[in-house]
Amino acid sequence: MVNTGPTLKIRGVRVWQGRLDRAAQKAMLDDIRDVVAAAPLFSPMTPYGKPMSVRMTSAGRFGWVSDRSGYRYSPTHPNGQPWPKIPASVLDVWQAVSGSDREPECCLVNFYRDGARMGMHQDRDEADFGEPVVSISLGDDGMFRIGNLTRGGKTESIWLQSGDVVVMGGEARKIYHGIDKTRPGSSSLLEGGGRLNLTLRVVT
Repeated sequence: MVNTGPTLKIRGVRVWQGRLDRAAQKAMLDDIRDVVAAAPLFSPMTPYGKPMSVRMTSAGRFGWVSDRSGYRYSPTHPNGQPWPKIPASVLDVWQAVSGSDREPECCLVNFYRDGARMGMHQDRDEADFGEPVVSISLGDDGMFRIGNLTRGGKTESIWLQSGDVVVMGGEARKIYHGIDKTRPGSSSLLEGGGRLNLTLRVVT
């Protein structure tokens, strides 16, 4: 079941709290397990030679990768295989909240565990900033920090819980954002704990 859930708007970022109920979360998690089986999680390296604390994979026409050559979209996993298709359960969320007539071309899967975090950044490697970015939280709570259209300045934070959905579009499409930390043990969805964040984007 998909809930409507309360909707917040923080600096133009829309947050649907509890958009997915427990059954929908479990069904989506099963779909993501199939994605990971086809395209295993990997630990990306930044262009500066430092490993990222999150592990990741992707589904869709493109996947997001990082190594000494830089941050970029790639049609293949680092092992050379094409990415699996984006699961229907994930596409359903995009269609419900994005307001876009296009299908997402990338579903980035980030796995947070053991103190993993994501520094403040913009999503700006896509060709059309008129298309939104949609993210889905599964598992442990994550502290989502929302900044500004330029780096620095005051920020606001909110704990994202399992089943929450975030949309960054319009004025908030290129806003700086990040995950400061997770709250281990706050969800029993993932066996062994951890947090999954699924980020949907139109690339071309």
